[in-house]
Amino acid sequence: MTGGCPVEHSNSQSCHVDHSSSSSSSSSSAWSKLSSNSSSSSSNAALATEREISSIPRVSDGNWVYPSEAQFFAAMARKNHNPQASDMKTIVPIHNAVNERAWTEILKWEAGRGGEACGGVKLVNFQGKPSERSPKARLKMLIGYSAPFDRHDWIVDRCGIRTRYVIDFYTGRSEGSTNNTPSFYLDVRPALDNWEGLKMRAERFFGW
Repeated sequence: MTGGCPVEHSNSQSCHVDHSSSSSSSSSSAWSKLSSNSSSSSSNAALATEREISSIPRVSDGNWVYPSEAQFFAAMARKNHNPQASDMKTIVPIHNAVNERAWTEILKWEAGRGGEACGGVKLVNFQGKPSERSPKARLKMLIGYSAPFDRHDWIVDRCGIRTRYVIDFYTGRSEGSTNNTPSFYLDVRPALDNWEGLKMRAERFFGW
């Protein structure tokens, strides 16, 4: 279980990150950092079991659903990340917001491309690849940038046209922060593995 959230999702309607990679140290550590930096010391806080419905449409019906505080806590505990129950009220909303931001960036790429004709673009599937650096991430590392803490590949359907998006997740300290809570930067773009992705990237680069 790796990827943007440390939750093992056996339900097909769960959080939309597939945690199938064998590496578990990179992205889970980002959530562990949030837990370890919390000012709260109580580990006995009541954990909510309610789950938030995301804004991200599924291909079949409805939207993807995020894990509850209880699910998130249990998954972190299984991975020996020493979670604090009282921290879940902070960590879970941040996790959800990061995924919502990724979808917002995808919608910016998809704007004006005809997805509204079939009810809007939808997320088909997804895969967490924290141990696989994208070519762009490797290039940025060569010129001195920090490595992303995670990578996701999301497949999006636009009226039968499927596009793979690569998402590199970066973290850093928020300006003016006094509690070391990390901020997140997402580098979202279509993969260059088919004509559609090449065309979209070229249009943005040249401003067509």
